[in-house]
Amino acid sequence: MTNALWFLLVGGLLLTRGLTAALFKNLPVTPAIVYLGVGLLVGPTVFGFFHFNPLKESALMEVLTEVVVLISLFSAGVKMPVPVNLTRWRAPILLASVSMVASVGLIAAFACYALGLPLGAGILLGAILSPTDPVLATDVQTRHPGDRDQLRFTLTCEAGMNDGSAFPFVMLGLGLLGLHELGDSGLRWVLVDVLWATAAGIAIGVAAGVALAHGGRKLRRLAPTQTLMNDFLGLGLIGVVYGLSVMVNAWGFLAVFFAAVALRQTEVRQLNACPPDLAQQAAPDLEPVGPAAAPQAATETISAQALVFKEHLERLSELMLVLLIGGSLFLDSWSWRAVALALFVFAVVRPVSVLAGLMGTRTPWTTRSLVAWFGVRGIGSLYYLMYAIQHGLPEGLALELMQLTLIVVTLSIFVHGTSVKPLLGRFWRHRHNLPEWRKGQGPPPPGQL
Repeated sequence: MTNALWFLLVGGLLLTRGLTAALFKNLPVTPAIVYLGVGLLVGPTVFGFFHFNPLKESALMEVLTEVVVLISLFSAGVKMPVPVNLTRWRAPILLASVSMVASVGLIAAFACYALGLPLGAGILLGAILSPTDPVLATDVQTRHPGDRDQLRFTLTCEAGMNDGSAFPFVMLGLGLLGLHELGDSGLRWVLVDVLWATAAGIAIGVAAGVALAHGGRKLRRLAPTQTLMNDFLGLGLIGVVYGLSVMVNAWGFLAVFFAAVALRQTEVRQLNACPPDLAQQAAPDLEPVGPAAAPQAATETISAQALVFKEHLERLSELMLVLLIGGSLFLDSWSWRAVALALFVFAVVRPVSVLAGLMGTRTPWTTRSLVAWFGVRGIGSLYYLMYAIQHGLPEGLALELMQLTLIVVTLSIFVHGTSVKPLLGRFWRHRHNLPEWRKGQGPPPPGQL
């Protein structure tokens, strides 16, 4: 396909998406399914106008997917509710830790015993396919910073954290394949890849987010007429935090997510500490807490203003990458091994790992069921795969893992994309008739536990 035809195709899709935004909202499917369908049509599956080879372009794909995931993680972090409450965060933390371990283990077992892959490749495949995607799951994620819905919060927060919590297992898989140093009895992996990289990533993110919030507030006070370019500040925070994390061997995905969380948490606390007349000027999409909960108008905050720009980038990136996924598949890509793996991930791995992670919590069973189903796999999985390829994965194994991953992601886009709106519609109708305590918004009356 020539450059002119590429411009024509992408431009036409952008125009169609922009002119039919209201129509897409009413369709029973997500926009990603439309992009995927176009990719399959113009790719080698149907007409063969172009073919995108992820293995040949793995370096480019690694950078593209890396940037897209970082932008999506920032957007997810900014939309976290204020204040951070350990009780409310318990469920997503368990999903990003306990459920992640269970998911990697189940996929690795299936890969070794059913697909005949070596243990290292099985663990690597488990790490690639276990994280839920922050890019393609926007229909089931928190919609704006003031959104208090527990289901959307749980899915958004999980997606924000498990893109970082999967990284130690990527390194473990690479280590077992001889491509990463694990140390004696795995001691280096535990100390550096698990403990240090996780703690340092969170610490760097929180420190940077808090520092930017205080720096922006101080500059506005010292120079009220100074206009801050909030979009640049948001992108700059992503770049600095991620770059610093990579330099010190910390998990940059976790750092960027928690930087966005800390930025917003700090800004909202600053707004709520203002006198009432100033607090009334808080940004309309920041959720006030405490005495400052008053009608809001128009003061800028870095987190709120940067979010709009990041979401536009996220939508554009989703179109481009899903189109490339469709253009990378042939008819013979649909092997029984790949389809069986996808069905196992959707029907066994995700439900079992979620139920194991949420065991003992007070999460309503309806919410658990939807969380267990909406484990969307997507751009994050592609990034981990490209990362592994760039770190020396043998070509034969890389091709096999690529075929498996692409089919799982493709089926996830289709299966979850066609079920999300009908299932959520039923959920909201059912939830509307529940008492407040059953929605997780108050204590139960005596005798109802």
